[in-house]
Amino acid sequence: MQLNRRTLLAGSAALALPTLAPLARAQKAEFTMKFGNNLPITHPLNVSANEMVGKILADTKGRVDIKVFPSSQLGTDTDMISQLRNGALEFFTLSPLILGTLVPAAQISGVGFAFKDYDQVWAAMDGELGAHVRKQIAATGTIVAFDKIWDNGYRQMTTSTRAIARPEDLKGMKMRVPPSPFWVSMFKAFDASPTTINFAEVYTALQTKIVDGQENPLA
Repeated sequence: MQLNRRTLLAGSAALALPTLAPLARAQKAEFTMKFGNNLPITHPLNVSANEMVGKILADTKGRVDIKVFPSSQLGTDTDMISQLRNGALEFFTLSPLILGTLVPAAQISGVGFAFKDYDQVWAAMDGELGAHVRKQIAATGTIVAFDKIWDNGYRQMTTSTRAIARPEDLKGMKMRVPPSPFWVSMFKAFDASPTTINFAEVYTALQTKIVDGQENPLA
């Protein structure tokens, strides 16, 4: 079987959360690090992350212990960016739209309708465009981006009031968007009423009708 992002993600979804060997945990780690994200523990990213940290712990004979904090346990996305920059958090996966508050070029992958399919996405993000974005991220002096990015899927809109079939259907709709200047401007161009809300607070915002809808990948 050819190994690619899709097959790797599909395979990771079927894995059980690893049980770390008691002997490895019993030894006090020489290096302890934290990996935060806003996804549930059952998400394929966290399933794979837990498998990864288990293997790292075993391969280093307990010297390197990376603890995974899912579901925004360490705070909102903007909180975790601050923690990453001041050294309180070592690893963080986030939407490039959120990172755009620090690195405007990072938002380029979120341009609406810019990519027709995954072939175009990966040719761009694994190529010169991705290299340019990573260079801009490195220029912050506090964040280092990995060479490959993780995929959470195309973004989709869901609402509690009416279906969105045409751009004009967004007129006047209160839409939750991530804290991203670029995303706010795009939804304003659709005559919607965008409200910036961190991912950890989206469910409550929908439940209390602060917003009529939201957009996120189905994953």
